[in-house]
Amino acid sequence: MHDVIIVGGGYAGMAAALQLLRARRRVLVLDAGRRRNRFSHASHGLLGQDGVDPAEIARLARRQLEAYPTLEWIEGEARDAVGVKDDFAVATSSGATLQGRRLLFALGVSDDLPAIEGLAERWGRSVFHCPYCDGYELDRGRIGVIATGPMSMHQALLVKEWGEVTLFTHAGFVPDAAQRAELTAHRISLEETPLVRLEGHADVVLADGRRLAFAGLFTAPRNRPASPVAEALGCALEETPLGTQLRTDEMKETSVPGAFACGDAARVPHSLTLAIADGAWAGMQLHRSLVF
Repeated sequence: MHDVIIVGGGYAGMAAALQLLRARRRVLVLDAGRRRNRFSHASHGLLGQDGVDPAEIARLARRQLEAYPTLEWIEGEARDAVGVKDDFAVATSSGATLQGRRLLFALGVSDDLPAIEGLAERWGRSVFHCPYCDGYELDRGRIGVIATGPMSMHQALLVKEWGEVTLFTHAGFVPDAAQRAELTAHRISLEETPLVRLEGHADVVLADGRRLAFAGLFTAPRNRPASPVAEALGCALEETPLGTQLRTDEMKETSVPGAFACGDAARVPHSLTLAIADGAWAGMQLHRSLVF
């Protein structure tokens, strides 16, 4: 019986694990090995690690966790979770059953990207979602925003801080008269010709044959927890402007007593810095639930 089973060995899960290990608790991390930023070659905006390969950040963090004797790390996927507070069981893809007094879901999210040829291959390399993470490197060049819904208006207005912006309505957003006027006032170009595909670094090919080159592109994908295992346990979901996430209280506990959640699957907005902070807070609150 472990004190805590953490489902997800990404940055939020490891940040939570660190707090718990330093409290000398028995922690098992079950990691499927699919970090959301695995497509990126450099992570930006994380104090002390700016510009570092995110894979190296993850490797260093795991090595530091492995220095604590009460850690067990299993590479695998959670298939199911059952039980109640002080008596949870997680079934893995290998057929094993893990037992713990508490659960922490640090699942990360899946990104539902616009169905545009060439976009998925450029995700995290020249197509981004967070300007605070990737805007500076575009060096005030031309930026395209590919609309996915009403939030794309907000995204276009924000990313103009990092360059000259063109908003592509694509199939996701049709601005009204007031919004068109606002875009004009902020010198944001509006392009309503459908996108056909992306080519080169960040070139947009339109249905009328035009090809527009950009320093980088932004879009706002819909998100959902990367695994349904928390839902299988009965954890409630909630809608956000960016998609669906696990509902938690201020202590990061879900609707199921004894089961907690943190990171991108349990908060908005998303960034590496915020995921780490959320995980650290969840680890502390989870430990307190074991004490009091």
